[in-house]
Amino acid sequence: MLNAEQVTFGGSGLDRAAQHRGDAAKLEELRKAGHAIALWRGKPLFDYETKALMRISPDHQVLSEATDPAIYLGIEEDGKAVFAHDISPWEDPALDAAALSNFFDPSQNLYPGFEKTQVFSELRGIMAKMTPRDAELAATARGMFEWHRHHNHCAKCGAKSELAQAGWQRDCPTCKASHFPRTDPVVIVLATKGNSVLMGRSHGWPDGMYSLLAGFMEPGETMEAAARREVFEESGIRLNRVRYLSSQPWPFPSSLMIGCAGEAENTEIVIDPKEIEDARWFTREEVFAATHSDNPQLRPARKGSIAHFLIHNWLSDTLD
Repeated sequence: MLNAEQVTFGGSGLDRAAQHRGDAAKLEELRKAGHAIALWRGKPLFDYETKALMRISPDHQVLSEATDPAIYLGIEEDGKAVFAHDISPWEDPALDAAALSNFFDPSQNLYPGFEKTQVFSELRGIMAKMTPRDAELAATARGMFEWHRHHNHCAKCGAKSELAQAGWQRDCPTCKASHFPRTDPVVIVLATKGNSVLMGRSHGWPDGMYSLLAGFMEPGETMEAAARREVFEESGIRLNRVRYLSSQPWPFPSSLMIGCAGEAENTEIVIDPKEIEDARWFTREEVFAATHSDNPQLRPARKGSIAHFLIHNWLSDTLD
């Protein structure tokens, strides 16, 4: 496996066994003998003691909180299927409403009956602790639940659509149109010039937080063209050669981050204040210091993000 495929959420070889999605009898057989995972408002149920995404009985009490059907994710090497359940209707009496308005929600939510280490946690806070398999399952489930939450009406006629194909499709009973999970492509660019890398920060980010420049691809664009356009629009930096490095499913809410490397033609930064708050060139030495908590002017990208992955491999000179 290439180094580029080691990025968090990059895939673990899960057998999604799509041939079973339309077979109700087979799905019920798989459900009864399989595992369940649970998410609450986008937070997976995670055990901090074992550092694992919790797999629970298909008839566990917590799953009674779900009001929508489970989504079939696939079959693991032990032959057991995994189904994801969204228990968001549950009301946590200890909910910290203030935490929900933060850039990052650090709160943890304990469902009655679970151990104190077994809590619903913000995925961005635990993604770097997860095994590749757990990360793929959690990201897939979160992305699918977000899609269903925001696309429950037919885009063609406006009628309420219905879940089909074990969660991998929505069908409209009125006009008979079928709709499929959406993934938005985003380019994220490791733009370099000599010994320096270009990073920027969005409005409202915590002090000192910088990351690689990124933006959504537009219809009719190649990956390379989108990378050049986004970097120039946000920073005034023009890129010459652009090449693909790695990709990452990013379930916040549902994107595919396409990591690219680009060589800068100029160094003078002119930001678009509507797009970003600031952009700067950082040397390898400055970025290295930040990764070792020795640069108060720069907070390193969050571990598990493709930005962190690309920067780490740039520092290590191990980009594929």
